Amino acid sequence: MSLLLLLLFFFFLMLIGLPLYLSLLSVAFAGIAVLGDASLLRVVSQQLFGGMDSFTLMAIPFFVLAGSLMNRSGLTDKLIDFSKLLVGSMRGGLGYVNIVAGIILAGVNGSAAADASALSSILIPAMRKEGYNQGYAAGLTAASSLIGPIIPPSIFMIIYASMTNTSIGGLFAAGIVPGLILGLSYAVMNYFYSFRYGAPISSGEERSQAKKILIQSISGLLAPIIIIGGIVTGIVTPTESGALAAAYCLLVGLFYTKRLDKRGIFEALYETVRTTSSIFLIMGAAQAVGWLLKWERIPQQFAGLLAEAGLTSSPVLLMLTFSAIIFVVGCFMEEVATLTLLTPIFYPLALQAGIDPLHFGIVMTLNVTIALVTPPMGACNYIVSAVGKVPLSEVLKFIWPFIAVSLVVLSMIILLPGLTIYVPKLLGL
Repeated sequence: MSLLLLLLFFFFLMLIGLPLYLSLLSVAFAGIAVLGDASLLRVVSQQLFGGMDSFTLMAIPFFVLAGSLMNRSGLTDKLIDFSKLLVGSMRGGLGYVNIVAGIILAGVNGSAAADASALSSILIPAMRKEGYNQGYAAGLTAASSLIGPIIPPSIFMIIYASMTNTSIGGLFAAGIVPGLILGLSYAVMNYFYSFRYGAPISSGEERSQAKKILIQSISGLLAPIIIIGGIVTGIVTPTESGALAAAYCLLVGLFYTKRLDKRGIFEALYETVRTTSSIFLIMGAAQAVGWLLKWERIPQQFAGLLAEAGLTSSPVLLMLTFSAIIFVVGCFMEEVATLTLLTPIFYPLALQAGIDPLHFGIVMTLNVTIALVTPPMGACNYIVSAVGKVPLSEVLKFIWPFIAVSLVVLSMIILLPGLTIYVPKLLGL
């Protein structure tokens, strides 16, 4: 069977608009047809449901629901007001607010797409009103949303953990420092942009209402504390922490902010079902394709090529090679599918090279996350363009510097494993 022909068939199906999970399943069926063994068809259904049948994955819908309820209950607005109070009075203040809000929201839903939508609806109009270039505002918003899957919780990390039997708590702890470094890197970019182009200085009116904002923001800040604190300390499992956070956001929205009604709850549940279903279907279909690749011994052949090139003896070179592959694949393939397809191939090689599973998990997660803003696929670019009402061409024009900075941070994490494994070791995870 020709792997190249299957890849071309897959991209053809995507180009004609077939849903991703159907494209993946079609590739699996086509591969079996080429093999000529009809008895293998039953394996496709087994792999499809097996890819979704994991207790670890139950955490995903709860995190998605918590983030959706948080947006609809008004807690996101309170967190953005809190961010304005912290950094809003500086030159280029709304740019820093964008980044800080991205860091805080990252502690709730673990989804870059959800963060991009929430930040775009509030901050892009505000930045445009204060005189920022709308392309820069959109690019910064898309970049800020990338912090979501790195700082815990993270849907990508949950998927990686379910496929490799790696500790979710350890992965979440390992993502804290890289996520903060990513945010700091964007803040440095915003600093230079602000002084070069004369970004406005906000009025700082939040200072006059500091006490009120601090009190109101407590309700929003408790959500990420419940999630991260519960998991890292081991008091609750990731699934339980997601359920607690969702219940907390529901109660706060109903009885404290009183902005959550039946319609809002229904919309949050609908969004959760739609998002989770999409993720699970893609994972199941990718699992079927992954099984086909293993049946054809593609991972072993790939490992042989890397061994002949001497890459398995150098962890750094191996991860840089993986990163280059993921960067190219991520330009054309949905991120969950990329992670699901490549992890079973790359992970055994990483272990063979002596790479720590937590370190490798963060490298994989950041790689796949960067793909969220990499054209032409780059889902977050389309989200901020649509929600923020910014022409896509403007978004793409300003996103490349943020991609470059993200790749620098990725290289730093690859070269310095201590940035990822120090916190998990400190916490005994």
